[in-house]
Amino acid sequence: MNGSVGERIVASLPELGGRVRAEVDLSEYTTFGVGGPAVVLAEPRSMEELLRVVTAAHNENLAVVPVGQGSNLLVADSGVDACIVVLGAAFSTIVRDDDDPTQIVAGGAVKLPVLARQTVGMGLTGLEWAVGVPGSVGGGVRMNAGGHGSDIAASLVSATVVRTTGTVSVGEVRAADLGLGYRQSSLGRGELVVAATFALEPGDVAGGEAELREIVRWRREHQPGGANCGSVFTNPVGDSAGRLIDACGLKGHRIGSVAISEKHANFIQADPNASAEDISALIVFVAQVVRERFGVDLHAEVQTLGVHTLQRLNDQPSRRTR
Repeated sequence: MNGSVGERIVASLPELGGRVRAEVDLSEYTTFGVGGPAVVLAEPRSMEELLRVVTAAHNENLAVVPVGQGSNLLVADSGVDACIVVLGAAFSTIVRDDDDPTQIVAGGAVKLPVLARQTVGMGLTGLEWAVGVPGSVGGGVRMNAGGHGSDIAASLVSATVVRTTGTVSVGEVRAADLGLGYRQSSLGRGELVVAATFALEPGDVAGGEAELREIVRWRREHQPGGANCGSVFTNPVGDSAGRLIDACGLKGHRIGSVAISEKHANFIQADPNASAEDISALIVFVAQVVRERFGVDLHAEVQTLGVHTLQRLNDQPSRRTR
């Protein structure tokens, strides 16, 4: 079969129709609104379709990378040599366990705010914090997302994971075996979280709804909207990345098409038609200034595809150097 890798994969999956495409601009799939083309982007609606996509990419020796809400992702302007998978309808359900009504199974594509609201509506408590996190269940498990004093690890029982490297497989992984830590897990980039099981507690619906409203109010008051990826850096132990950046006088500091938010110093705001190169340069600059001023190495929370200048920040923990 002739043609590019992307074209060959698309041709091998006629049953997906327009849900698998070659050379798709990823700027539409990230909250930063930046990013070049992926070799292939697939939006499978079922497990069967997902496994067909993964197998087709595997046959072409093309890496498979999941993208959820794109709210914690920076994609290189030049694009990425990968098959990007955006999970569809079958992965967007929330089901209560018939045998244990305090347990629910959420698909990997479920938005975390939806998960928070629906579990509160079921009379369950434990995931209210997620109403303010603009990500998906799959990405939340991968990064052990959290906020307002809790995180995914606090209630996660297990995750259903599709492994796309080596032999393609599907398996259930216990939370204890996922290496969950502060904004991290042991999941590799080629491992897709397609569902997660949570153990919650009985709760009061009215009280839960009041907590949701308070979290949303707090987020709106303290965090900016617009084109950003949420918190750029994880917090060093015993401190706040935002406080350190603010103390360096960096609010409003600009490089090209992006700037540090005036509202919260741990947010970077991107202009329309911004570039990943400018975002990367600003992240590196901020980390350097904080290190020189306070002797603290900041760790970039934002995940990257093809942005090699941030690899050092993503490979090191936040720590004090003096």
